[in-house]
Amino acid sequence: MTLYELTSTTFEAVKRVSFADQYIQERADLQRVLRTHIHVIGDDLYVLSEEFSDWDDSKRRIDLLAIDLDANLVVIELKRTIDGGHMELQAIRYASMISTMTFERAVEVHARYLSRIQTSPATGDVSTVTAREQLLAFLNWDDPDSEKFGSTVRIVLVSEDFGKELTSAVLWLRKYDIDIRCIRLRPYKHNDAMFIDVQPLIPLPEVQEYQIKLRQKELHQTEQRNARSEELLHFWSGLVAVAKEQKTRHAEIKPGTYNWIGASSGQRGLNYVYSTTQTYNVVELYIDRGDQMLNKSIFDSLHDRKAEIEKNFGNGDYNIEWQRLDNRRASRIRVVIPDGGYLCDADQLPTNYRVLVNTMNALEKALAPHLLKAVQGAGPE
Repeated sequence: MTLYELTSTTFEAVKRVSFADQYIQERADLQRVLRTHIHVIGDDLYVLSEEFSDWDDSKRRIDLLAIDLDANLVVIELKRTIDGGHMELQAIRYASMISTMTFERAVEVHARYLSRIQTSPATGDVSTVTAREQLLAFLNWDDPDSEKFGSTVRIVLVSEDFGKELTSAVLWLRKYDIDIRCIRLRPYKHNDAMFIDVQPLIPLPEVQEYQIKLRQKELHQTEQRNARSEELLHFWSGLVAVAKEQKTRHAEIKPGTYNWIGASSGQRGLNYVYSTTQTYNVVELYIDRGDQMLNKSIFDSLHDRKAEIEKNFGNGDYNIEWQRLDNRRASRIRVVIPDGGYLCDADQLPTNYRVLVNTMNALEKALAPHLLKAVQGAGPE
């Protein structure tokens, strides 16, 4: 987008230039000015150090190292190029290298930085006491919070412009909760004055709030899924323990985080399944040999023996439901047990487990004499 000067009679275009054309250097010009005017790229930032390179086995240097108001460390990388080069890769390395920095270490680093940039060398080195006071004042802390300091490392990439490869990488990293941002510094010159258009490119200000809300929703949903998985694992672990006590076919099933567990009846595609919801449980014979017509034939054969099967089931508290499921490939024969889902009170679980296992035993006993005949009667696969 073109930048204009508004005069009394017209809009006069301001010439866009490049840092390279104007002989503006990264370190001697951009970095030197930004270190004392860091609010240009973030009003929540405070510079800890410049050209930071506090590791023995590497000569790499972080252009500007800062902290934000949440006590996160911030790696700031500068380029005067129009594509940003490979600065995102550099910044990721730097972020990992300073991720273990403590507050006390930051105080030492900041004291050295303040001593180096002070305008009057005659005053001597800045003490760690002074550096500590300045950091605490910026963070609005009375005392250091070692757990909160540096809990996250942010990355800010600053360049005249960014190539598609770099922005694609940044967007991909942000999907995985890496706080990495791109800020564009676009230079213009009018008469003898230099102007810089500072624009955040990633994330865009107008969508950042939406993205934050969307991410909060995703985190909430993830927490709910994790909680549900833990509850289901606990529920099935208790049920399998009772199955082991009674030495049933589900005794060796590994408890999982789905809302069902199953074991083979001995006939392929015919499985005895427990399933659960928040408020009720189900035991069933699930029929699915991979072919709809074959499944319906097996179901129909068993349904022809409905009276005998229900008589042998003999559980007056619950009824067998015959579900042919004409619009689906599978069929099922099930018993619903109300008032006892996986979220029932803990003191009810032992009773509910035994009701489930006893009901499954009764359903198996009623169906078992007829399964082989039903399979054979359905014809070849």
